[in-house]
Order: sequence, then C-alpha cells, then structure tokens
Amino acid sequence: MNFLLIAVIVGLAFLIWDCIEVGRNDAANLVNAVFGARVMERRKAVYLAGAAVILGATFAAPVMETARKGIFDPTLLTVQMALAIYISVYFVDTLLLYTFSAFGMPVSTTACLVFELVGAAMFLAGFDNVNWPKVGSVTTAIFVSIAVSGVASFMVMRVFRGAIQTKYRDRDTLLLHGPWICGAILTCLGWFMIFKGMKNVAFVKSIRSGFFEKYGVGLVLLLMWAGFTFIVHMILVFNHRRGIDKLFSVMAILGMICMAFAFGQNDLANAASPGLAALNLWQSGSELGDLADLASKIPIPIWALTGCGILMASGMFSSYAQRVTRAEVNTGSQFEHVALYAPNWCRRLAGVLLRFGPKHESLAPTADVTDSGKKIHYDALRASVITAVSASVIAFASGRGMPVSTTYVAFAAVLGTGAADCVYTGGHADLKLGRAVWVIACWCIAPIIAILATGLVANIVYHLAVPGIFLAVLLNFGLRRFFKKRADAHEACYHGGTD
Repeated sequence: MNFLLIAVIVGLAFLIWDCIEVGRNDAANLVNAVFGARVMERRKAVYLAGAAVILGATFAAPVMETARKGIFDPTLLTVQMALAIYISVYFVDTLLLYTFSAFGMPVSTTACLVFELVGAAMFLAGFDNVNWPKVGSVTTAIFVSIAVSGVASFMVMRVFRGAIQTKYRDRDTLLLHGPWICGAILTCLGWFMIFKGMKNVAFVKSIRSGFFEKYGVGLVLLLMWAGFTFIVHMILVFNHRRGIDKLFSVMAILGMICMAFAFGQNDLANAASPGLAALNLWQSGSELGDLADLASKIPIPIWALTGCGILMASGMFSSYAQRVTRAEVNTGSQFEHVALYAPNWCRRLAGVLLRFGPKHESLAPTADVTDSGKKIHYDALRASVITAVSASVIAFASGRGMPVSTTYVAFAAVLGTGAADCVYTGGHADLKLGRAVWVIACWCIAPIIAILATGLVANIVYHLAVPGIFLAVLLNFGLRRFFKKRADAHEACYHGGTD
C-alpha cells in the first residue's frame, strides 16, 4: 500500500511537470509561423495560442482513450505493474522532452509516449502484452500525417505563390487572388476543425446531418468557399489599405488559433493519460489482476482536462521553448545565412541532396527586416499556409481518435512550404537542410531511447518498489542537471546573441 500511495503521489507530481514539458517543446509548433513572419510578438502569440490550447483540451476524450488503454493489455497486469509502467513513462518522458527542448530540437511527444508505453510494458510484462496492431496503427498514422502535411503544404504553397508571387502587398493582386485564397483556407479550417475535429459535439452533429448529409459534402464545401470568398472580397473593398496589409496576417493568426486548439485536443493525451490512469487505478481500490475494464469505465473529469491544458500552456513561456521556436524558424527561413547547428554528416548529406536536386531561384519575397531590425523569415502568406495545413491535419486525426505528432506535422509543413518557395538554394542551404536531416534523425533515435530507457526504469521501479521510485527520481534530476549544462553551453556557442 505504501508503494501504491507513493507511486500515485509521484505520478501526479510528474504529470504536472510532463504537461509543462509538452507545452515547452511543442510551443514552437504553434507560434513559429506567426513569429517567423513577425505577424505577432512571440509573447502575445503564446498568450493567444495558450488560450486555444486550454479550450481544445476539453475536447480531448477520443485521443485520450486511445493513448490511455490502447497500447498494452491491462488484463495481464497487476495494479503494481500498471503503476510502475505509468510512472516510469513520466520519469523518461520529462527527461527526454526537457533535453530535446534545451538543445532547441522539436521532438514528437506522441511518439515518445507511445514507445515509452511499449518499452515499459514489453520489458516488464513480456512481448505479448503489447498491443502491436494498435502500435502499428498509431505509427502508421504518424507517418501518413507527415507525408500528407509535407505534400499538401508544398502543393498549396506552390499554387498560392504562383497566384500572388512576391506581390503580397499589392492592392490589385490581392483584390484578384486574396478572396479565393482566404476562402479556401477558411473552408479548410472550418471543415477539419469543426466538422471533423469536433464531430462528436451535439450541435456539430446536427449541422452535419442537416446540411452535409442532406446536400452532400462537396456541394456544401463549395458553397462555403463561395461565401467566404465573397465576404473577404467585400472586406477588402471597404477596408482598402488596412485590409490589404493585414489580410494574410489575420489568416496566419486564425490558423495558429485553430492549430493550438487541435494541439490541445491531441497532445493532452501525451501528458495526462498515464498520470490520470494511475490515479484512477488507485482510487478504484482494485486488487491484483482486476484491471480488465478499469481503463474504459473510469471517466476523466473535464476539470482535470482543463487543468492539464493550463499546465501545457504555461510551459510555452519558458526560455527553452524559445530555443525550439527559433531553431525551427531558422530551418525554414528565406534568409540565406542563419544561425543553426547541424552535425557535419548531416550537412554533407544535405549537400549531396542539393547537388542532385532541381536548381531554381527563390520564389519567396526578398528577405527583409522589421523597423527594429528583427528578421522576417517568411511572409504572412507562407505563415498562413503552414498554420492552416498543420491545423487541418491534426484536427482530422484528433477527430478520428488518433494521437498524431503535432511536431512532425508542423515541421513537415515548414519544410514543404520552404521547398515550394525554393528557399533551399543558396547561402546556408546545406546548413538549413542539414538541420532538417538532423531533426529527422533524432526523430528516429528518440523511440529507441524511449523503449530501452523506460523498460529499464519500469523494472527498477517494480522490483525495488519504494526505493526504486526514489532512485528513478534521483536519476531523472541528476541527468537533467547534466544535460542542462551541456545544452546551455551549446546554446551559447551556436545561438548566442542571434535572432
């Protein structure tokens, strides 16, 4: 009983920390577009995105259920085994996310969670305990979401750039092309955010049955596009210069809000599901082997989801979150020279890819700076495409109860739009592309670390009981201090004094 009580207390404490770490790392995915385009100050963008994260957390139930009970079979475990698995996930996850954030590396909290659960369950309860079909479906969803985000962002950006070109402030050009472009973005966001991402909400169900099912999805979406196009055109006509200047900036901000809402829906499961499941097990008072229906029958209250959303939003204000934002923005920057780190082998591989790739001049507008000297890494049109595509992909997956990676989706959108604008052509192109290679390589390394580390920690916690919990806590804090020193030195060397 002492083990159960201490495990739950430590698990809830690490739940709080893990929510903060998820917000710390994934903050870049929410604000990088509007920050990189200098549409909003970073702090204001984080406040706005944080509010959307909290709101989206209240609609996280389908994803929460997938993450909470789908990775391993609880019927084969004792309560002690289950608690050892859940808190071991937190011991590894908080350290892994903290370290990646400290080095400015965006990592998938979804992939970390899934493979941490796999490692703990496999090494503690055996290979057969893992629900491999579910793991396969989640992994497939992650890879498909990356491909869809990258390809869709490239195609959409190429079409929109072909229409606007570099005349994103020209009144005649925006009057001609701005309305239908913004109409398409608004239709896409509306369809995926509301009618897919929130399809289980009562009023959304009534709208779907009253319009989409009655008249057909294609016709309703076409009418939505026409309506949004007309509204945007009238706004531009009556607002003149101000509407022209702010058109795509508003689209980028709206896309960021939708993306943050989808993030709250999807990534809440990564931080909250193990701790809340552990609390449910302790509250149930179940005896050994009596876990068959606990994961599915014990509901998670709305206040708990909202509280976890607030914790995730708070992590977005940390200095390490700014490192992730800056590094990701620089990777897709239209500036030829940027401050980034990539291993030599990544730069050499990027050089090979660039040598055999197509040779085009950059299609992006001329690189510029703000009045205060801040770099504008890409224009508002590109920022709006990044946020709109990312939000749509994440919301669609959330509506289907699949925990996909916000990090992967957003990073793929940055690379896809950058490739469409041909920003990887001159200057530090090998460094920017090399950084992308390094990030993707770390995405492949992180699951291996997650499996092995969590399997080891789970055995320590289960077999040593209370002393094992305290040993795991000491290891967590000791390694955290070690990596903090290394990361701070790395930051000073490669990014000190840069923007």
